[in-house]
Amino acid sequence: MNDKEMLNAYKTRLEDYLDKLPITGAPEQLREAMRYSLLNGGKRLRGCLLLAACELGGGDAEAALPFAAALEMIHAYSLIHDDLPAMDNDTMRRGKPTNHVVFGEALAILAGDALLTHAVEIMAASGHPKAFHAMGEIIRAAGVGGMLAGQTLDVMNEGAEPDIALVKEIHKGKTAALLTAPLTAGLILAGAEERLVEAGRAYGFHLGMAFQIVDDLLDLEGDPALMGKTLGKDQEEGKLTWPACVGVELARKDAETHIHQAVEALAPFGEKAAFLRALALSTLHRAQ
Repeated sequence: MNDKEMLNAYKTRLEDYLDKLPITGAPEQLREAMRYSLLNGGKRLRGCLLLAACELGGGDAEAALPFAAALEMIHAYSLIHDDLPAMDNDTMRRGKPTNHVVFGEALAILAGDALLTHAVEIMAASGHPKAFHAMGEIIRAAGVGGMLAGQTLDVMNEGAEPDIALVKEIHKGKTAALLTAPLTAGLILAGAEERLVEAGRAYGFHLGMAFQIVDDLLDLEGDPALMGKTLGKDQEEGKLTWPACVGVELARKDAETHIHQAVEALAPFGEKAAFLRALALSTLHRAQ
């Protein structure tokens, strides 16, 4: 199985799990709004990374599915809230109207809240012997020192003078945190040695930084049809981005440097990490 086939296999497995996942106790309107965003396609990168990391560490990917699903729920919640008028005010996501456009702002906020809390619920109910440790990695990454920290800095510094140190902090929290947690949590679920968990942490961090730099570049140069959302909003709203600080060419080089460092971090895993190496390298050439 080549790298693309492996990624598709992980994605298919995860999407099948998400589609069948019960959301019991929720009013029908809330369930519908949650599923609208959760099942609205996407790369499923975070969940697939967790499954790959678990298998890389010698673990059972089937037992890790609740944690991969939880990551996708947290990502979906963050996008629902990010698209709200009070935040980025986006009306399209993955080629479809955003959650608040379809369901209204109040239900969209509740759907985001519900996805976050349900993510914790399914991890806690998994019965996995390493659940608490893995949950800690994921929730910290989503929390006040991770994604929420990056999002806050992003929102509060719109229109500020370009500052690469600040942009690094934004990207570290906003994107890299939730691309690092799948690696560390997946390896923890597999019972991997601490040195391997730390190698996964380094890989996830550098992959996440490169991913967001490329995302910044795509907002300037990407194809709206492929991206499935409105482009050019970063510049229009005065967002602090990597290209705004260093220019397009140096931003590309910085992304390449981070990918090189991500690949280097995989050295302790040897050839078993071929899939993750290929995934990192493909990040530089993604079109969406």
